[in-house]
Amino acid sequence: MEHLSPAEVETIARRAHAGQVDKNGHPYAEHLAAVAHGVEARGGSAEQIAAGWLHDAVEDDALSREWLAAAALPDTTKAIVDALTKRPGEALEQYTARILATPGALLVKRADLAHNADPVRLASLDAATAARLAEKYRRTRELLGLSAD
Repeated sequence: MEHLSPAEVETIARRAHAGQVDKNGHPYAEHLAAVAHGVEARGGSAEQIAAGWLHDAVEDDALSREWLAAAALPDTTKAIVDALTKRPGEALEQYTARILATPGALLVKRADLAHNADPVRLASLDAATAARLAEKYRRTRELLGLSAD
């Protein structure tokens, strides 16, 4: 099976999240682009970069699990996206264990955390939300064995 090109993956991700905004009110695609570029900057493979574009698509119900299973993507990309998809009610420990058990997923999550925990992004949120998120990201990094990026 021929796989989607990087440009096609980006287009699919941008369309899937069209109209969605992040906690700062910015177009969600800006976060996806930052993660994909962060993966690339950290030496990630084409499969990992594609997963960077799609890392929140299933979790946010922008794309379905069925779409992911049938998509013309490498199995590595599908596995990383699945690993990064938090299940409803799932404990953080379970989520991070799945990331650590999935080849290639940690680098994508590292890029995601780096953008999410960017002090400039957190500073634009109300203090309580910023503090809650900073602690969540700190705990996630701890469970994944990552230092601040």
